[in-house]
Amino acid sequence: MTKLMSATALALGVLAVPLAAQEKTEFKLAWSIYVGWMPWGYLEDSGIMDKWADKYGIDVEIVQFNDYVESINQYTAGAFDGVSATNMDTLSIPSGGGVDTTALIVGDYSNGNDAVIMKGAGSLEDLKGKPVNLVELSVSHYLLARGLDSVGLEESDLASVINTSDADMIAAFATPDVEAVVTWNPLVSEIMGSNPDAVNLFDSSKIPGEILDLMVVNTETLEANPSFGKAVAGAWYEVMALMAAGDEEVLTAMAEASGTDLVGYKAQLAATEMFFDPAAAVAQASAGDLPETMTNVAEFLFDKGILGEGAPSADFVGIAYPDGTTTGDAGNVKFRFDTTYMQMAADGDL
Repeated sequence: MTKLMSATALALGVLAVPLAAQEKTEFKLAWSIYVGWMPWGYLEDSGIMDKWADKYGIDVEIVQFNDYVESINQYTAGAFDGVSATNMDTLSIPSGGGVDTTALIVGDYSNGNDAVIMKGAGSLEDLKGKPVNLVELSVSHYLLARGLDSVGLEESDLASVINTSDADMIAAFATPDVEAVVTWNPLVSEIMGSNPDAVNLFDSSKIPGEILDLMVVNTETLEANPSFGKAVAGAWYEVMALMAAGDEEVLTAMAEASGTDLVGYKAQLAATEMFFDPAAAVAQASAGDLPETMTNVAEFLFDKGILGEGAPSADFVGIAYPDGTTTGDAGNVKFRFDTTYMQMAADGDL
């Protein structure tokens, strides 16, 4: 999954006008390929989304994008009512661009899917003075920053950070000039499996709960159309129950749609903390350390100059939490963690 922000996306976000709060019956969600988001495609293909939408007298179309950034751009521009996105990209693109956005579903967090990989034996300290290849301004960049910080280093201690497309990462690692990369699955698995000298120095399991994978929706649309939230949550947790039960037909369909086989998909799931139980998702969204995590993310984005156009500080965007507290600017809340519909699923009220 190309989890990255772009200048175009930010500009698009700034120009976007939030959807007017109005009741309606037709909704569109966008998603892109990633282990934790494959259920969205299955929801559409299996008819489960249609079943739940029919229950509430609405229509929900789920559209796959091959370009992750473009899916967020389209949501930010108002062409979609929701999109699969990380907490970091939600903050930087739609929320940073002024679109009030709610995390309707907290699906999982990366628990090893993202990694810092170096050739030869060593540790994070050995990155000092070396070039590192990654997708700039992505969660890979964030992971590197967190890893360096854990050993008292900064990006300035590296020889350089080289912007490298995820499509070129495997080939790049095979060249003599590339000494270290930061990337995500399935690329991590491919690099580690095909290069005997590849060493995983630091991965997202070291920062659990920081790289969250979400389904975010337009706040005004959700508030005006609670049936939308109920239908989406109901459909999502029906599939979560199938996955939790190990339904191989369901898992195989997701594996094939993501370009791997059942064994490969299960390996990726093993590095993903999926919240199959809605109560677990509620707990994650309500976690006491989430505000600190989001503050760290905001500071990273501000430091890189991508926390909204002309953001005066890391507190530019307000983020609201289920207990009513906020971080950032309480007068500019544009990102909300709302457990309402996940809790309804947990309580059997959908």
